Amino acid sequence: MALIPGNLDALVAEAVSHFWRVRNAQAASQRERGSLDHGFRSAVTGGAQMDGFVSLISNIINKVGVADAKVFRKDSLELPGFFRPTKEWDIVVVVDGQLLAAVEAKSQVGPSFGNNFNNRTEEAIGSAVDLWTAFREGAYRASARPWLGYLFLLEECPRSLAPVRVKEPHFPVFPEFQGASYAKRYELLCRKLVLERHYEAAALLMSSSEAGAQGRYSEPSMDLSFRHFAASLAGHVAGIAAQQNEGPGKS
Repeated sequence: MALIPGNLDALVAEAVSHFWRVRNAQAASQRERGSLDHGFRSAVTGGAQMDGFVSLISNIINKVGVADAKVFRKDSLELPGFFRPTKEWDIVVVVDGQLLAAVEAKSQVGPSFGNNFNNRTEEAIGSAVDLWTAFREGAYRASARPWLGYLFLLEECPRSLAPVRVKEPHFPVFPEFQGASYAKRYELLCRKLVLERHYEAAALLMSSSEAGAQGRYSEPSMDLSFRHFAASLAGHVAGIAAQQNEGPGKS
């Protein structure tokens, strides 16, 4: 059985298109009401933009043998933390009392790339550290190590692609950050989140408002492609599902 759909690229394109259609519709609605968030915060506060990706990921999980009722994407998304009582994820998969997977699906549309990048970095690291510490302390009972995924969609525009200066008043930053654009910073973030095993896989997609509405997008690095992300998730969930289907004493 193929673990991921053969038409995955087309499905990703539809999710990208959904993001921009919803985002643009929300911004237009707020403009009509005269309540557009300062700094175009409607791109973040409107919600629902990433629902296309959430549905796609959920369908991939269903395809490898997990019932839809076990994949939570609208409610019951809270998981216990160690440093805080709970954290709400974007997708949670729980089967027979075991936490199989949890996914963060985030995005950023300009213009405030600097502040938002720092906030997203802190959120991504903090959420993972909180969950893994809770896991170590037995918060998820008999669960095997769950699969954590981080998916990010970034607006592709001159501001996100332009080199960014760094301030070094006391000590030099790591060389990879010298002159790195915000797009490159997100690429480094996603790669390092996986390298340090905070997440099992990460995906970074980029698209502009106009091209994205037509489903066009780019992936800066193949190790951060959605296909790689989906294959990693599907392989993990399928392996756990197969073990459970075998049951004790079966071969």
